[in-house]
Amino acid sequence: MKKIKVRLRPIVSRLNLPTVIKTAILPGESMESLFIATQVGEIFYVRNRDVRTFLDISSQIIKLGGKRGSDERGLLGLAFHPEFHHNGLFYLHYSVAGTQGPGALTESFTPNPCDPKTLYLKWTNREKQYDHIDTVEEWVVQRNGQPIKSRTLLNLRRPFSNHNGVNSLNFSPETGKLVLTTGDGGSGYDPFNLSQDNLEIAGKIIEIDVKKNTSITNPPVVSRFSELPVSIQEMLSVIVKGVRNIPGIAFQRYNDRFLKYVGNVGQGLVESIFIFTQYKPIPVTQLTSSSLNTEGFINLGWRGWEGAFPTTIIKDCSSNPNLKEQTIAYYNEAVNTSVKRHPPLISYFHQDARQDKFSGTAITGVQPYLGNTISDLTGSVVFIDLANRNQSPSKGVLAYTRITTDNNNLSDYSVIETDYNFGDKPAFYVSLGTNLDQTRLFLGVNGSMKVTDYNQGTVFEVIS
Repeated sequence: MKKIKVRLRPIVSRLNLPTVIKTAILPGESMESLFIATQVGEIFYVRNRDVRTFLDISSQIIKLGGKRGSDERGLLGLAFHPEFHHNGLFYLHYSVAGTQGPGALTESFTPNPCDPKTLYLKWTNREKQYDHIDTVEEWVVQRNGQPIKSRTLLNLRRPFSNHNGVNSLNFSPETGKLVLTTGDGGSGYDPFNLSQDNLEIAGKIIEIDVKKNTSITNPPVVSRFSELPVSIQEMLSVIVKGVRNIPGIAFQRYNDRFLKYVGNVGQGLVESIFIFTQYKPIPVTQLTSSSLNTEGFINLGWRGWEGAFPTTIIKDCSSNPNLKEQTIAYYNEAVNTSVKRHPPLISYFHQDARQDKFSGTAITGVQPYLGNTISDLTGSVVFIDLANRNQSPSKGVLAYTRITTDNNNLSDYSVIETDYNFGDKPAFYVSLGTNLDQTRLFLGVNGSMKVTDYNQGTVFEVIS
């Protein structure tokens, strides 16, 4: 693939960790503003290099950091209604203050293929054994320009602190519905196989019809679709399962249809990007019926599959620590899902010594680029990885791939070179966004993965 080099132009610096970057036109205005949401609960907007606070809900965010300093909770999703310019509606997904629980398991989890007890764990006593509660809310910009919460759409009980999704709310230009992308609930290896259970909310991509049943304002705290009242079930449809952790969904118009791109964070082997066009959304009211045929699901394959490969347990060989022993973690599940799963567009490795590749850590953003100013990238799928494992200090990676017409082979990818010198400081690539017509790219970089290391974030525009 062609080698491409770009420049990074700083727009805003000294931010807290930026989780969402996107543009919108504020009510009463005619130009797009750049909006940046941070993990700790701030939302800023930028117009003509002037940075202003749009909303600050930091007091409503769960206490972040803990003993390690890193965290995957916080303000995770921000989406603007397609008619935001006229109706002022926008939507938030965040982890709620005061909801900290003990977690669903008392110690870390790794499956043992020789011990069936580790392969069929169940999440029990959910009302007490959980980590935190996430909420999805609708807000509105009032006539005085001040945002105010109008209602709560969902309250979700999460078993662990990680894998909650990020950039987790986006509107579909195809259906006009709000799309929530949820992770598998966390820990590692999806201990309870929530991502494959049709009735579990975790590990799914869900459409929410925000026009339906607008009088419902205080939904119960749940983890399964069947726990929701029918009036809320009527608002929801499921389009994808088998998700591990996901940095949002991106849409690209292609002739008379829309391509959908999602990244799926890997366990220990690969990171993956999936693409799909046609899908059959399954209403949750039908999903909770045991007689429903759910073959219409798009299934990304997790936990039996990690991208293009069966999920593996990787550890050092006892006889030679320079070599790795790789064991299939869930053999039966890999077999059962092998034909049903949706193949990825690309899977790239956590360890890759090839000269033109890199060793990935976690995919943190996927966006199509339709602009012309970086002509070599036009029509490409651009993605970022948190950090190259083989680089110190840690530096993120910007890369691109292209859609292939050969469904039997994975697409190749190429690293995009950047001109910016981060010096001897870490630079984790944590978020990727575009403007409304997808002709500009914005990159969120943070100098630390500890959420309590404040003011380490910068948002750049990617330019030619």
